[in-house]
Amino acid sequence: MPSQTEHKHAQTHQPLDKNGIRKIQQIVSSILYYARAVDMTVLVALSSIASEQMTATEKTQKRCVQLLDYLASNSEAKVRYPASDMIMNIHSDASYLSEPSAQSRTCGHFFMGSTPKNAKPIFINGAFYVNTTIIRQFIVASAAEAELSALFRNCQDGIIFRLTLSNLGHPQPKTPVHCDNATAVGIASNTVKRQRSRAMEMRFFWIGDKVSQQM
Repeated sequence: MPSQTEHKHAQTHQPLDKNGIRKIQQIVSSILYYARAVDMTVLVALSSIASEQMTATEKTQKRCVQLLDYLASNSEAKVRYPASDMIMNIHSDASYLSEPSAQSRTCGHFFMGSTPKNAKPIFINGAFYVNTTIIRQFIVASAAEAELSALFRNCQDGIIFRLTLSNLGHPQPKTPVHCDNATAVGIASNTVKRQRSRAMEMRFFWIGDKVSQQM
């Protein structure tokens, strides 16, 4: 006989009926614009729920209730944009094996600031774009590969924004990209030996080409 804990765990993962799934989809679609435009702190949670919406369970439903409670308790979110040098900065990060089915997530925080200088604090501004994406094509084999994937995705988006800013009258110098993984930075800037990195996804090394092109 299953224990009470096992029975409770099984109950939590019961699939929802069609009406329940439709309700989850309505919640995701109604919050998405607000999350992208104002309260970007909920994007990761919303993305995780959205990835399960077609096969939603009672656990997904509880996560939706928790998200709605958070939004109701923090209903006065604001984004502030102080004047800056209008130089795009990208903060790139990844979480390794943090999603179901051993998937990882990439994140990017895009804001207008100034060129960073050594030994001086980075000027942080309100984000004009935040990217949170689950790596779906394959399972990355290390945290460094997840970080390299994040650099790849964020810098691809960054090229589009560079062109847009240039057309708006704000030509961009080399775009500063901030990454906290030394291995991924070394691979991108070609300052480490690429031995084990040969097993990583080939297209991620596109970022090295853009660094060498002074972009």
